[in-house]
Amino acid sequence: MSDKISAEKLLNNFVETLAEKQKSASYFQDVTANSMTSQFNRLFGREKPVHHILGGGKSADVLLWRNKKISASVLTAATAIWVLFEWLNYNFLSLLFLGLVLVMSVQFLWTNASGVFSSRPSKVPRLVLPEDFFVNIATAVGAEINRGLRVLQNVSCGGNLKQFILVLVSLWAGAVIGGWCNFLTVIYIGFVAAHTLPVLYERYDDQIDNFVYKVLDQMQNQYKKVDSGLLSKIPKGNLKGKKFE
Repeated sequence: MSDKISAEKLLNNFVETLAEKQKSASYFQDVTANSMTSQFNRLFGREKPVHHILGGGKSADVLLWRNKKISASVLTAATAIWVLFEWLNYNFLSLLFLGLVLVMSVQFLWTNASGVFSSRPSKVPRLVLPEDFFVNIATAVGAEINRGLRVLQNVSCGGNLKQFILVLVSLWAGAVIGGWCNFLTVIYIGFVAAHTLPVLYERYDDQIDNFVYKVLDQMQNQYKKVDSGLLSKIPKGNLKGKKFE
């Protein structure tokens, strides 16, 4: 009787082990399939994370809101500048001179007040910009301009008609948007987009990738229908040459 019970237990344990192995194998296949599908559907074949694509430095941390205080401060400062120049109609010279008046007034009051209330006047902090500050700005701006010109010239000389038309349409759309608003507003819109779109894409990348690929598939299907319809209506002539005896 005990032998029958032990044999039955061994058989049940063997069946349970096989079932668990089958479940784990199926789970591993599902996970692998899902990971392969998500990797295949990445937007424009993206394999690296968004943070690495943006440079992986402090600028990427600001754009992706790794430090919410710094990102919010940068976006708030840009919004304040846009409001001052666009809504309140201030110009650069007026703000510059008003800022200098404010700084000089604070320094003057600080110097005289510290001499009145204390025997030793306190040292007034002075604003000194680094010598290579403007050089670094000019170098960074020049590098970005050269990179943009290089990309445009590669597109124009590359021979890819679809890419060429896409760039032309983008430039035309930029010209239309530039006609609707001034240069400062365009810069501000781009700045806000740079601080909102990457973080949204990083958070909802799977949904955005699937949506974009569905739209691209529909556009490609419509293009094939239109292309086949137009090509079928084009009369085909006899291209065979005459045979010379």
